Amino acid sequence: MIRYGHMERENEPQPEPPKPLFSLGQVVSTPGAIEALEQAGQEPLELLSRHVTGDWGELDDEDKAQNDFSVKNDLRILSAYTLENGVKIWVITENDRSATTFLLPSEY
Repeated sequence: MIRYGHMERENEPQPEPPKPLFSLGQVVSTPGAIEALEQAGQEPLELLSRHVTGDWGELDDEDKAQNDFSVKNDLRILSAYTLENGVKIWVITENDRSATTFLLPSEY
């Protein structure tokens, strides 16, 4: 198969997908987050995959470093994303890894 002017071999090893960094526990969502995801036409799995592999979204460097620390020390983990319709959504995994919640910042 030829793509963009170079050859791609079918038997070349593909890069490994990122590995989960922590357990998500039970995944739940607030009504507002469900509505926002539906209105944006986005699946929660897209954001969940980013969250669990360490793509913390739109956090500053200090908050990203705090999340990295939290993964190693069983503390709460928060990611922040903007949906395609401009709505901000948070994904929070509890410190005991019992649950991960999708919510709007206004629902916190």
